[in-house]
Amino acid sequence: MQLWKSLVNLFLQSNCPLCQRPASEEFCEYCHKQLQKCRLTGSNNSKNNLSSPPVIAWGAYGGAIKRAIATMKYNNHPEIARPLGEWLGEVWLQEYGSKGSFMVVPIPMHPEKQKERGFNQAELIAKSFCETTGLKLKVNGLQRVKATEALFGLSPIERKETLTQAFDIGKDFRKPPNVPVILIDDIYTTGTTVNSAVEILSKSGITVSGVAAVAVPHRGKLYKEFIGKVG
Repeated sequence: MQLWKSLVNLFLQSNCPLCQRPASEEFCEYCHKQLQKCRLTGSNNSKNNLSSPPVIAWGAYGGAIKRAIATMKYNNHPEIARPLGEWLGEVWLQEYGSKGSFMVVPIPMHPEKQKERGFNQAELIAKSFCETTGLKLKVNGLQRVKATEALFGLSPIERKETLTQAFDIGKDFRKPPNVPVILIDDIYTTGTTVNSAVEILSKSGITVSGVAAVAVPHRGKLYKEFIGKVG
């Protein structure tokens, strides 16, 4: 019987998208360990009083997590979003438990870009995040109405100009929710994208309590102040 189980497990294994080693889950054991080294712990993923809105993050952007996110987005591996969203959800639960009522909204992609990629990684991460936390997902809380160039390499002013009027309220929020919103994205860097989304939501009377991102630049003590607003 044990031999049969071993054969079945071997048959069910796929290759790790990061190194092509056999893997029974999304990542092989080696890459999983490398990814966990990127995890922010304690105060490193917790406080940034200057952040507006406040941000909670799972890991520091670089190394294995940078490679995993790039592989997910550019090498057609949407399955990577499931563990990333789960890990981000676990950070949320460790910090806040089941306190507070929120709606979770992923940062949207422009329809043409999403069609080209085949998926929106923020949406997939948000689905896994909500499965882990039990929070309610609103996939269409926002819509992206302006196709924008990649922000990498742009100055803060250029980023802001590029994202001006890039978002609008989505069909899920034609009637504003009566609870605050948490925005979900894969990477949080300068906050330009998030601030543009927050501006649109605020104009409709929708409160954004914070942002949850898989990875942020490692600048010492990061990132969450979230919740005088949660209690």
